[in-house]
Amino acid sequence: MLVGVPKEIKNREYRVGLTPGSVRELIAHGHEVIVQKNAGFEIGFTDDMYVAAGAKIIDTAAEIFAKADMIVKVKEPQPVECEMLRPGQILYTYLHLAPDPEQTQALIKSGAICIAYETVTDPFGGLPLLAPMSEVAGRMSIQAGAHALEMSQGGRGMLLGGVPGVAPAKVTVIGGGVVGTNAARMAVGMGADVTILDRSIRRMQQLDDIFKGAAKTVYSTQDAIEEYVLGADLVIGAVLIPGAAAPKLVTREMISKMQRGSVLVDVAIDQGGCFETSKATTHENPTYIVDEVVHYCVANMPGGVARTSTLALNNATLRHAVAIADKGWKQALKDDKHLLEGLNVCEGKITYEAVARDQKLDYVPALNAIGG
Repeated sequence: MLVGVPKEIKNREYRVGLTPGSVRELIAHGHEVIVQKNAGFEIGFTDDMYVAAGAKIIDTAAEIFAKADMIVKVKEPQPVECEMLRPGQILYTYLHLAPDPEQTQALIKSGAICIAYETVTDPFGGLPLLAPMSEVAGRMSIQAGAHALEMSQGGRGMLLGGVPGVAPAKVTVIGGGVVGTNAARMAVGMGADVTILDRSIRRMQQLDDIFKGAAKTVYSTQDAIEEYVLGADLVIGAVLIPGAAAPKLVTREMISKMQRGSVLVDVAIDQGGCFETSKATTHENPTYIVDEVVHYCVANMPGGVARTSTLALNNATLRHAVAIADKGWKQALKDDKHLLEGLNVCEGKITYEAVARDQKLDYVPALNAIGG
């Protein structure tokens, strides 16, 4: 199979779909890899390194899309990239389609086979291709939130961990999954007063074991969310419904009652955001203010630490990329029910139920779409 790796074009997105090490693995399996010129340059993966791994360097994305059987990316295809996809071509990347009807329609029109990292599952009920970026985003959310609390950023002028004789900042984390756990871990490490809200009793028991009292857990209800959001200096939105739009758990009315200069970091923004006032921002302009509350809603947070993120992502995605290349997409999906969960759009059909439901589109089960 001919695998193509274009350079990412989203604002300040420096991650790359395959590292030189990943390219070498695909080459060892008998495949060909073409990589766009300087695709990994900013994070230290030079064209010479890709050539040494066995890849060929191609000048333009248009040529990559025109030639490759499978496109491996990181972020969802931008409109110009969607136009370059062709029927029967495999797209293997993050998609986050539920809150993005324009991209959904473009992928339907393309006729491509679109496999989304964020909905691939594992035998334990996890999302193994989303997890590494959730770990990064969770940890980054505290760095970003701590910075946004500074006066120069519009914040309250608080040091997250306080100092002797001065109370630390109060951090509320909504959601105790991978993002929330990593956010809480960082916030506790910086000395903050941390509370995690979640609806799973079992998960809260696990969190109690993990943090051993260093972070509090509270059962998530509307009352609890309101109480702990209004009392917080920093709120991390870390909720996830796999493949579906994020629920708006924090209302504009709540936000209007928050303390002036408090900070919201919406890690769920890729799925539409869990704060009613959320709108996607970029690393170039990461924050905005609503009702004197600072909002940080960068849609590709892990892109800010692109080298770490690329390495962590490839650790998770490479196995499936090799399987797709070795077997062809149909057989790879038939052989692996967890990879099959990643199929969101197939030759003009929506094959992920949550996306179809959120956008009120016809749904075709993935196995039916591939003739299983």
